[in-house]
Amino acid sequence: MKTMDEQILAEYAKALLNIDSPTGYTRPAIDWIEQQVRSLGYTSYRNAKGNLIVEIQGPADKPAVALSAHTDTLGLMVRAIKKDGKLAFTRLGGPCLPTLDGEYCRIITRKGQVYTGTILSTAPAVHVYKEASSQERTEETMEVRIDELVRNEEDVRKLGIQPGDIIAIDPKTTITPSGFIKSRFLDDKISAAIFLTLLRALKEEAVTLPQKTYFLFSTYEEVGHGAAWIPQDVVELLAVDMGCIGTDLSCTETDVSICAKDSGGPYDYAMTSRLIELAQAHNLPYAVDIYPYYGSDCGAALKGGNDIRGALIGPGVHASHGMERTHMQGVSAAYTLCAAYLLEK
Repeated sequence: MKTMDEQILAEYAKALLNIDSPTGYTRPAIDWIEQQVRSLGYTSYRNAKGNLIVEIQGPADKPAVALSAHTDTLGLMVRAIKKDGKLAFTRLGGPCLPTLDGEYCRIITRKGQVYTGTILSTAPAVHVYKEASSQERTEETMEVRIDELVRNEEDVRKLGIQPGDIIAIDPKTTITPSGFIKSRFLDDKISAAIFLTLLRALKEEAVTLPQKTYFLFSTYEEVGHGAAWIPQDVVELLAVDMGCIGTDLSCTETDVSICAKDSGGPYDYAMTSRLIELAQAHNLPYAVDIYPYYGSDCGAALKGGNDIRGALIGPGVHASHGMERTHMQGVSAAYTLCAAYLLEK
């Protein structure tokens, strides 16, 4: 196959990153992805909890494989309305709370109304609060200021806002001339964009896959059960998610990460070894790392009782669960490794 088309990838990534989809509120993103895959001529369906499954037929005598990327992101939910009209919140997934101080957000009501706001510390002004800079940022010391004329709980309820409403955080997506992609929620929308770019290339280049293949766009990964259910004929699942960067890790933003072990234990040894061999054969920049605080769709599928082999790869992403950044080189390497995994059996 040809190398990844960076312009197409960028278009998919920017569009998807700008669709709010905190875990538990993913239908708008799944609807959009479904439109894209069907416009390319693929068959797809959804399971009961909303995961989108794209099914590509292959030889009946070959076992089926699947690739999974998740479309749900981190976010917040209204926990309570305070007496002064500000919102207390609870986390959806595990956002790094100090990085949310000062971020713009959208409050989405059950009836579809959308209000803007700002996430702030409860001691937000240095001219007023002695502890403005030193106060720990927690759910108890942070709140949402709504961009409406509200002074009390009653004013907020008149807007239609109530506990349980979604608070979506502005992703602030930027792609630089030097090839960096900066945005919240590259985990894991950058991998979903890789899938869409790959699906498009398979159609345009009229590539026939050597086995039945599923592309899974999962929901609820950020809370641990995204791909707990997968089609019964799948024998191998390749989770494609972000690669971590930091202490004791060799991955960079220009690499494709191959994870040997995460918090759920080691991935399939033979499958992981094969991915390393493919990365070497294609001269890809890659790193093999261990992520002690990480879980994936593959781990969810294994814990869900699926009898599969599993592995995990993804482009290197800096500052995970905060203001994330990757590079087109790492994204391209992940794309090429996915293609090689599917085609070079």
